[in-house]
Amino acid sequence: MPLFGELFLSDIIRKPVFDPKGEITGRVKDIIVVKGDPLPKVSALIIERGKQLFRVTWEQINLFNKRIISTYLPASLLEPYAISEDDLLAVRDILDKQIVDANGAKVVRANDIKLEGYDDDAVLIAVDVGIRGILRRLGIERGSEGFFKLFQTRMPYNMISWNYLQPLKPKLQSITLTVPRQMVSELHPADIADIISKVSREEGTHLFKDLDIETAAEALSELKPQMQADIINAMDAEKAADIIEEMPPDEAADVLSDLPTEKAQEILEHIEKEDAEDIQELLGHEEDTAGGLMTNEFIAYSPETTVRETIERFKKDAEEIESGYYIYVLDEQEKLIGVTSLRDLLLAEAGARLSEIMETKLKTVPPDADEMTAAKIISKYNLLALPVVDSEGFLLGIVAIDDIIDRILPPSAKRKRRKV
Repeated sequence: MPLFGELFLSDIIRKPVFDPKGEITGRVKDIIVVKGDPLPKVSALIIERGKQLFRVTWEQINLFNKRIISTYLPASLLEPYAISEDDLLAVRDILDKQIVDANGAKVVRANDIKLEGYDDDAVLIAVDVGIRGILRRLGIERGSEGFFKLFQTRMPYNMISWNYLQPLKPKLQSITLTVPRQMVSELHPADIADIISKVSREEGTHLFKDLDIETAAEALSELKPQMQADIINAMDAEKAADIIEEMPPDEAADVLSDLPTEKAQEILEHIEKEDAEDIQELLGHEEDTAGGLMTNEFIAYSPETTVRETIERFKKDAEEIESGYYIYVLDEQEKLIGVTSLRDLLLAEAGARLSEIMETKLKTVPPDADEMTAAKIISKYNLLALPVVDSEGFLLGIVAIDDIIDRILPPSAKRKRRKV
């Protein structure tokens, strides 16, 4: 079947289709795509005449290029067509859909589709995700090239080969690249979360399930509350528990508080007892309080511990603790009596004890203090973390500066924690 030169989907949409007598039988509305070897191929054209749709198979097409499209069939023999969800249609199902570009850690849009001749078929070889595709559809691509030349630059081509796209299906919401799982895992968790947030729920859940446990936990922390709940709620309890267990307790409590009570309890039953108790403890505090913001993971040693011993222990303990900004000092009853920064620790003599270098003028808040009180103290004293203590002086947890930052984000990003 003759297909001459470079051809894009936008070149043929609304283009007239001529019959053997040279009369217009209709205009191209869409194309039906089927699986081909090695690339998807055009199975038929859907043409529109008036308010009716007709189907012209590829075998019935005489000429097919950007200048002219013609068929062997006279208009009277055209086969009527009814839109079917079982067909994969290029315009309906591919054009303008989102594509997860894991290499660039972003979501791009299918602005146009490039076709080429292969043996006797027309095949889809690439998706145009750049500005050229947009301008081509507007009919101003050629004119825009002159504009770019004024700035001594060329309009870029941005094509994704079909070899890198996953097999498609009708009525899909987005398209994903066939990239190795480890490539996605190597992205920053915030980038993975951004991808998941911008594609459909089905695609996002599928991508999330392919992540390893550690990466999944980090990416989950970056998602908005509703998306977190949707993803975890759709997973089996055991796999969800593995991910939740990998998260800091305060973030785990936030996620569980957004789930249906039954689902949250089921997940907690699959989490190790000690970790589950830490999470349950945090769930007991009201939102918008220091207790609701804090994490009960912190590093604390006795006042008799030497600087040398502290450093050695810190190297091991900090692997499991995210907010390792300070070393807290607890007495025999485990009440907070002092704190030292990592800077002071490294500058001190190796044989010195924590009791000799710790700061005893402590800035603390009770668990029921409101979040703005905690934020003001952190801001006023340039703290990275603020201890939360009860009325008797026991250290319950710490409010880290990143938790405060989360609270000053726009209201849509904030969550409402409820008890489980």
